[in-house]
Amino acid sequence: MRPEQANQMKQDSGEAPLASGARWKMPLAKQPHFIQLETVTKCNARCEFCPQHEIVRDPAKMPEATWKKIVDDTRGMGITYRPFLTNEPFVDNRMPQIVRYIKEGDSTARVEFNTNGELLTEKLAIDLLEAGVDIMRFSIDGLSRQTYEPSRRGVDYDKVMKRTQHFLRLWDEGGFRDRVFTEVRMIDVPENHHEVDAYRDFWGPKCSEVLITELYQWPWTGQKREDVVMKPCLKVLDELFFYSNGNATICCWDVHERAVIGNVLVQSVPDIWASHAANCLRNLLDDGRRDLIHLCSRCNAYAGYDFSRFEVEGPATSIET
Repeated sequence: MRPEQANQMKQDSGEAPLASGARWKMPLAKQPHFIQLETVTKCNARCEFCPQHEIVRDPAKMPEATWKKIVDDTRGMGITYRPFLTNEPFVDNRMPQIVRYIKEGDSTARVEFNTNGELLTEKLAIDLLEAGVDIMRFSIDGLSRQTYEPSRRGVDYDKVMKRTQHFLRLWDEGGFRDRVFTEVRMIDVPENHHEVDAYRDFWGPKCSEVLITELYQWPWTGQKREDVVMKPCLKVLDELFFYSNGNATICCWDVHERAVIGNVLVQSVPDIWASHAANCLRNLLDDGRRDLIHLCSRCNAYAGYDFSRFEVEGPATSIET
C-alpha cells in the first residue's frame, strides 16, 4: 500500500479485534490486492543502489506450473499482478504469454510492469499491448546521458530512450490511451535534480503521467540495529510477493528471503495471506516492533510517514475490498 492510499482509508468500527499489545490498528485487506511474481531472478542492469545482483536463488526461472497456480488461486479476486520482483521483467521472454493467461476469463485482473525499457523491442511492445497489459511504468533516472548512465549501469541509454518512446508512440497511435496507463518515473537525487523540470517537459506529452520519486533503501543495505524505525509498515497490508521457488514473503524488499510466510506449492494464496505466520508478523508491526522481525530489524522505511491516524486511541480503520 502506498502512503497516499493509506491516507484515504475510510473509517469503520467493525474491524476485527486488535492483537494484544498493539499500538496501531492498520487497515489490513481481507485478501491481497497486489501480487508480485519473481518469474526470473535476473536483471540486465547493475544499479549501485539495488541489491539485485546479490540474488542466488533456484530455480532462476519460475516454473510455469508455479506462476499458473498463483494466478489460478486468485482468479476473480480483483488482483493487480506484477510479474516481476527485484528483477527486470522482460529478461523473461514469456511475458506476453503470462499476461494473456492472467487476463483470460478474468475481467477483474490487471497486469502492471515496471521496466527500465532497454529490452522492450517493437514486437514485444505490440504483443504486450495486444495481450491486455494495463499499466506500464518506465524507470528512467535522468534525461541526459550524463545523469542517466552513472545510476543505471549496464543499460544502454540510447536503447532505453528509443524503445521507450517507440512504445509510447505505438500506445498513442494504436488507440491504447484509454486502456493502458503509462508512466515515466525518475528517482530524484542530487545528480539529476537540475533536470526535473526538463524531464517533465520532455516526457509529459508522451505518456499518461510523469512521476518524480525519492530514493528508498532496501533493508539490510548498511543500516545498523539502532537505525530501525519502530513504526508499523504499509507494505504488508494489501500486497503479497512470490519468489521463483514458490516461497511467499511479506515485502518486495526482502531480497534474501528473511520473512518467508509460506509456499504456494503446498498452500493456496488465500491460505498464505491468512496464515498464522503472516498474522504474527503483522501483529508485531502493529505494535511497532520491527526489531523483533529479522527482515524488518534493519529497515528504516516510512520513517517520515505520520501513522497517528491509525493509533488505537483513534477511530478503528479498515480497507474496502
